[in-house]
Amino acid sequence: MGGSNFTIVLIFLSFLTFILVEAQKVHHPLDPLTPFELNQIKTLVTNSHQNATFHYVGLDEPSKHKVLSWSLQNRPNERLNPRRAFVIVRVDSKSREILIDLSKNLILSDKVYRGNGYPTLNFEEQTLAGELPLTYAPFMDSIAKRGLNISEVLCQAFTIGWYGEKNTKRVVRVMCYYMDGTINFYMRPIEGVMTTVDLDEMRIVDYRDRLIVPMAKAHGTDYRESKQNPPFDTGIKAMTILQQDGPSFSLDGNHVRWANWQFHLGFDMRAGPIISLASIYDHDKDRYRRVMYKGYISELFVPYQDMTEEWYFRTYLDAGEYAFGICAVPLEPSKDCPKNAKFLDVYYTTGDGTPAKIPRAFLCVFERYAGDVMWRHTEAAVPGDTVEVRPDVTLVVRMVSTVANYDYTIDWEFKQSGSIKATVSLSGILASKGSAYTHTSQIKEEIYGTLLAENVIGTRHDHFLSFHLDLDIDGVANSLMKTHLQTVRVTDESSPRKSYWKVVNEVAKTESDAKIRFGSGPAEIVVVNPNKQTKVGNDFGYRLIPGSAATPLLLEDDYAQIRGAFSNYNVWVTPYNKSEKWAGGVYVDQSHGDDTLAKWTLRNREIENKDIVLWHTMGFHHVPLQEDYPIMPTISGAFELRPANFFEHNPVLKVKSPKPVKWVNCSAKLN
Repeated sequence: MGGSNFTIVLIFLSFLTFILVEAQKVHHPLDPLTPFELNQIKTLVTNSHQNATFHYVGLDEPSKHKVLSWSLQNRPNERLNPRRAFVIVRVDSKSREILIDLSKNLILSDKVYRGNGYPTLNFEEQTLAGELPLTYAPFMDSIAKRGLNISEVLCQAFTIGWYGEKNTKRVVRVMCYYMDGTINFYMRPIEGVMTTVDLDEMRIVDYRDRLIVPMAKAHGTDYRESKQNPPFDTGIKAMTILQQDGPSFSLDGNHVRWANWQFHLGFDMRAGPIISLASIYDHDKDRYRRVMYKGYISELFVPYQDMTEEWYFRTYLDAGEYAFGICAVPLEPSKDCPKNAKFLDVYYTTGDGTPAKIPRAFLCVFERYAGDVMWRHTEAAVPGDTVEVRPDVTLVVRMVSTVANYDYTIDWEFKQSGSIKATVSLSGILASKGSAYTHTSQIKEEIYGTLLAENVIGTRHDHFLSFHLDLDIDGVANSLMKTHLQTVRVTDESSPRKSYWKVVNEVAKTESDAKIRFGSGPAEIVVVNPNKQTKVGNDFGYRLIPGSAATPLLLEDDYAQIRGAFSNYNVWVTPYNKSEKWAGGVYVDQSHGDDTLAKWTLRNREIENKDIVLWHTMGFHHVPLQEDYPIMPTISGAFELRPANFFEHNPVLKVKSPKPVKWVNCSAKLN
């Protein structure tokens, strides 16, 4: 018995030691919450609210001033207290905001949110809501009436938006699909049937069976490799990249160093990857110079263009409604990321507060070389034919988030030239609509999409992504410079030419000055530091080079557009405000659009020579095509943040060519 007691005491002391070590562990102030901290949060919250369901748990960051001071002091072994968490839970059909001091293990504040909208849906309640129709007698009758097998039915919960109602309940619409011979259930919707579920009460509050539409065929919809029949496309031989000396980047916790870059990698269950404190080393100045304090996807707006009863409400705000970050999926080595990639895990909070891990999901980090050229020149006018070429090797941080049918691949790419490139790649499955049509010649009405196959319509829709880009161009105080390119007519006889173009710079003084739609005229957008200049007098700056910059086609007073109003412009600029994180607001589900980027900027605050945040909206209009059936080939859009008089000269002038990349053809012997 004595030995048993000793063992128990030893186990207890070991556990106590673990707790004390974890509690005192030094964190980078922007590190994501650890599993220990997530458990700490669960204990504190559930002790106060036993029936709480968790909807958001994130780091409540220290002030920007404190983080920058800590970073500049270069004291990584000193803890920056307090370390805090912000939590949103539902208790007794009310949303509660809880602020927790993790350093002291106590709740600082706990209050009921009384505004419009509801918090992010958690996975567990979506699953429960999707299961309710399967045992609901009217739904079972509808399935039998269509001659379908209930065991092959799968249902999913979808948010409903807001259309001017004064009072709303926290409900979702449940739409169902039929498998029976395919894993691609999105191509076999059970059209005309819709169930409404109250999430707080977890019960069906409305059910409609409006019409019967022929079920689309399963044949030809399964996209799994194992289900494909010959002939196959096998023209590409296997290949890989070997880095004989190992990777050129280093990962120290969440801190990344590569070439002339260093930055911090964070994670948020709503935003996904967060790039912070991105700085580039300047050899001339012999120091790292900050470019971006923070960059992340703030919101995604995906409005479908079908006005029918089962479709009009599908105007999703994916980050705020479904949590873009926790929709991250495990990455497949050598497929999602190359063989030379390093993988990191991610942790988040489930509906009951329990920490969960998605392996290899947060991101992969890898060096990319695809035969691109960083710079080159051949000089034939000088004897000897001088040829100088530098290969463009870059560093990529990647995450894939699957939000229901769509797969978003997010790349943050760092270039030795000083550029940061953000790329969004879309693939996955179209949200399709069942139809009686089998040929376009039969269509005499608006079908809101494209007939992709017999009885399958791909519905038109948009994707708008808002990037929060807190640029600090070699310092906090920055300005937005609009560079207009203007045609000038030559009116005298000084040249035989009749025209040329010149540059006219305009500094945005207030938020309204900085609202920009691309395509409205020749202009370039540069964030400058007006307090620091190059040796020849140009302001240090970084230029935004847009890529896919579609703008919305909905009316601005349409309810969906009011909620997704951040898409009204491709560029917005706000003065830095720690609380202004989410372009669509904090409580997005059934929000009224009263806490959005569009609303904040109505204050028309001053932004000249201030600590400012650039918000960039990337947009895609998607008219489905038959090539998108049954699964979509990837389409990508990108933007680049590129130095603009930030350096005294080409920063990669002295970059030495790396050792030749060793490509290995795995199916043939190398000569």
